[in-house]
Amino acid sequence: MQTEFAIRTKGSGLYEFTSEVTRWLGQVATDGLLILFVRHTSCSLLIQENADPEVQTDLRAFFERLVPPSDHPSMSYLRHTYEGPDDMPAHIKAALLPVSLSIPVVQGRPCLGTWQGIFLFEHRTAPHQRRIAAHLT
Repeated sequence: MQTEFAIRTKGSGLYEFTSEVTRWLGQVATDGLLILFVRHTSCSLLIQENADPEVQTDLRAFFERLVPPSDHPSMSYLRHTYEGPDDMPAHIKAALLPVSLSIPVVQGRPCLGTWQGIFLFEHRTAPHQRRIAAHLT
């Protein structure tokens, strides 16, 4: 069984879509393995804490510090800069973080821990519509 999730972002940050995944899986009510794959090269997928929003804020701040915009002096070696100072850093972040996730499904529910949620991590500063392919085996 397959579907696609569309996540509209407002810029850099983590966007939880656990409820959308859970709703879709509830229609199937079966056991299996859910594979999620983001169909873009400048964002990532994460399973991360969804209880305290400071975790998301801190993750975003850490990756901004780890990979600053291309107009930062420490990034002067970058050549792919014509799509804006956030573009190549977004590709680097996506290379460091997962672009796919495998999640066990039992009785139509994702086997996530108490504080775990499924997130799209947008690395670009402008709004985007992101597509995530989902396949349940």
